[in-house]
Amino acid sequence: MEINENASSDNMNFIKYKVPKKQPYRTWYHFQSPQNWMNDPNAPMYYKGVYHFFYQHNPHAATFGDKMVWAHSVSYDLINWIHLNHAIEPSEPYDINSCWSGSATILPGKEQPLILYTGIDNNKHQVQNLAMPKNPSDPFLREWVKHPQNPVMTPPSGVEVNNFRDPSTASQGKDGKWRVVIGAQNGDEGKVVLYLSEDFVNWTQDPNPFYATDNTGVCECPDFFPVYFNGSTNGVDTSLHDPSVRQVFKISYLCRHEDYYFLGKYVCDEGNFIPDVKFTGTSLDLRLDYGKFYASKSFFDHAKNRRILWRWVNECDTTQDDIEKGWAGLQCIPRQVWLDESGKRLMHWPIEEVEKLRDKQISIMGEKLVGGTILEVSGITASQADVEVLFELPELENAEWLDESEVDPHLLCSEEYASRSGIIGPFGLLALASEDQAEHTAIFFRIYRAPNRYVCFMCSDQSKSSLRQDLDKTTYGTIFDIDPNLKTISLRSLIDRSIIESFGEKGRICITARVYPSLAIDKDAHLYVFNNGSKSVVISELNAWSMKQAEFVQEESINKL
Repeated sequence: MEINENASSDNMNFIKYKVPKKQPYRTWYHFQSPQNWMNDPNAPMYYKGVYHFFYQHNPHAATFGDKMVWAHSVSYDLINWIHLNHAIEPSEPYDINSCWSGSATILPGKEQPLILYTGIDNNKHQVQNLAMPKNPSDPFLREWVKHPQNPVMTPPSGVEVNNFRDPSTASQGKDGKWRVVIGAQNGDEGKVVLYLSEDFVNWTQDPNPFYATDNTGVCECPDFFPVYFNGSTNGVDTSLHDPSVRQVFKISYLCRHEDYYFLGKYVCDEGNFIPDVKFTGTSLDLRLDYGKFYASKSFFDHAKNRRILWRWVNECDTTQDDIEKGWAGLQCIPRQVWLDESGKRLMHWPIEEVEKLRDKQISIMGEKLVGGTILEVSGITASQADVEVLFELPELENAEWLDESEVDPHLLCSEEYASRSGIIGPFGLLALASEDQAEHTAIFFRIYRAPNRYVCFMCSDQSKSSLRQDLDKTTYGTIFDIDPNLKTISLRSLIDRSIIESFGEKGRICITARVYPSLAIDKDAHLYVFNNGSKSVVISELNAWSMKQAEFVQEESINKL
């Protein structure tokens, strides 16, 4: 990592963090805390040439704790990181029992960042607090101070005192007032409440109901931001409200441990969000990722005019495994998100900076895969890889029939579907595979004819990911519409020792999985392309790269004598 000397103090040095030996599941290029527990991403932002990332952290153990803090790291490229001292720690009656999740807002004009976060107070109630940088001229924002008027929001009527949390980034309306949304619960009803302020200190609840769902439990980590609906991949500042944008409203349902989003309209004067479709609790609901993915948080990166999404990926091994490893939790590679040309779905793609880590490259062009073919992608380090493949499809009219209203995609995927022969598919990748494929994670497509259209089934099957039995090997799948004239379909997978992030059809569908192979580790990991359909598919183009290790360093301040 190049350290920007102009952005660092005179009394600072860095210690490079190395992945310990005998840690086969600790990632090489995904963000992790140096040790112990990590969960929700908090307050990502770009400030004075530096990217900031805060996260929920238990500094004392590899399990969730009762004195959670805000850990803090900074970067110049969102890939290589400097770990700083904790930014916010329990210290006052309003947060003495933990500092939970929140968001950052950079005030225009002053260009001053402010943080709203949830504190667990001395009564175990959840309240919202305000923090400010002690020295705004410091690009690293090392020290934060808490506002003397904290708490600035307390649980209102109709909200449980222990389920009122996770304030969003604030947006400013045309009336000059700031608006934040906060997750809440009242009985079985999940709620999101809206607060308004003219000065960011004195907040009042909007009387209009912002959002509510029955029988879902608490809504966590709400995110609310605009996107262009003209097909542009450019991001939009959170406070932009004009006819060129639509609103995205995202919530994390704790009862499902899944992130859902809604597209719709928000009118500032009316105070409520009107989604295009309501939450159904079925596979029809839109999700940011159909795999292991929770508590996402986005921010507008004005340096590159894009919206970037962070999210937490928890472990799938046992608590005892985490204790023995000395850590738990990681973050996905930050993704750029935008609205697709249809205006009906968000697109996701790994930020371009991750490509800096690409090393040795292998390419395959024009390779025909007849039914039953397994082809190894050799010559790269398959345990840390980035692979992109474009499959050329046969005529879709050959596809088999599926009535998607009668199937559950997750259950379909759990039936070892990758090994079952179809017509067009299953075809895709076997990642983190042993040489004999006894261990592998299959990421694949299968094409079907459905009533009045064609659909694609995408699955990430972890059922054979490890010979170990003490693991959560949940499989993930979803079904989505495809163009009846579709000739090719793409798949990209980021593979990093114990995580696989897969992006189908240029980022229309994303599935993240955690795996813990016992054989397919380091140099013993292999990567294959396969086709188990009776119709041949062609590898139009495949490019795979070994991935270098990202740099993580720990800042050490040296006190002046």
